[in-house]
Amino acid sequence: MDGIGFSTGSVAKSDVAGALRLLWPHECGAIELSALRTHELAPLVRAIPHLQLSQYEHVSVHAPSAFTAREEAAIAAALLPLARRGWLVVLHPDTIHNPPVWAPFGSRLAIENMDRRKPVGRTVRELRPIFERLPQASFCLDVAHAWQCDGTLSEAANLLHEFGERLAEVHVSELDSQSRHVRLTPAGIDAYQSLADLIPLHVPVIIEAPVQPHEIAAELEASLVALGRLVTCAA
Repeated sequence: MDGIGFSTGSVAKSDVAGALRLLWPHECGAIELSALRTHELAPLVRAIPHLQLSQYEHVSVHAPSAFTAREEAAIAAALLPLARRGWLVVLHPDTIHNPPVWAPFGSRLAIENMDRRKPVGRTVRELRPIFERLPQASFCLDVAHAWQCDGTLSEAANLLHEFGERLAEVHVSELDSQSRHVRLTPAGIDAYQSLADLIPLHVPVIIEAPVQPHEIAAELEASLVALGRLVTCAA
């Protein structure tokens, strides 16, 4: 299945190799290696030479979701070699303290829109200054974040119209009342289909909903339907 896959953290939290083993039979074409917690980044970097990634046409790495200004340079330095492999590095805009630290990533850096808990990065207006400071950066649309901020998905459409030329990855799931990622529901599938025509088929999709091994195939299918990619899933 070209162009769709999972975040490793959704399949086996903090166990990238284990997640890859569980996903291998499903022949996904995309993968996001999760290092959402700062303590996960160094083990991930050490593990990369030993990971089986040959089946994936698209590989991204999710940077830690919270770190201090003092930690920023070291985190960027650890991630930059991965960007130089041609992998995408997904970054939350509220973690950016010193934009020049991230400038060397160029288009391999993807800024993700945020959920309503965050003070920045939720709307076109809030993201525009970030892209002005990092003009080569790409965009990662998190559909669940956008839906939480605007139940009509009008702002999601605005994000795609404004930053569509930068779009490098899409995250799909839903959020619960505590802003935790959860699996798609029929309501979410129906709502997300309104964005399908705005998301080019070549843009990789990463599923962030936590799943058990027996739920992987069903969530792949639901995500494909939600984004108008009507392809039969491998089980």
